[in-house]
Amino acid sequence: VQLQASGGGLVQAGGSLRLSCAASGIAFPIYTMGWYRQALGKQRELVAVVDSHGTTNYADSIKGRFTISRDNAKKIIDLQMSGLKPEDTAVYYCYAEVRRLGTLWGQGTQVTVSS
Repeated sequence: VQLQASGGGLVQAGGSLRLSCAASGIAFPIYTMGWYRQALGKQRELVAVVDSHGTTNYADSIKGRFTISRDNAKKIIDLQMSGLKPEDTAVYYCYAEVRRLGTLWGQGTQVTVSS
């Protein structure tokens, strides 16, 4: 049972990155999936979530710039990030709310946006 995140990296301000998170070894239904991020010296904050019906919710700070999508069959979520700003620099963590298992976390992927 694991969540594997990928796609982080270094990009210039205004650029784009795509993060992916794949769930594996999970036999139970997955409710919501999403992304948190934690910048150095700051608290972890919710970035975007998507439920099993495709309903999404975004943090105000990234609305209009980030898009979360989900493939239920493949148990994958993507986070398309555009118009990146230096303040988007953080470690991004994917998570999944799974029946009977609770909240599962991915290992985190670093996103660095240079000015």
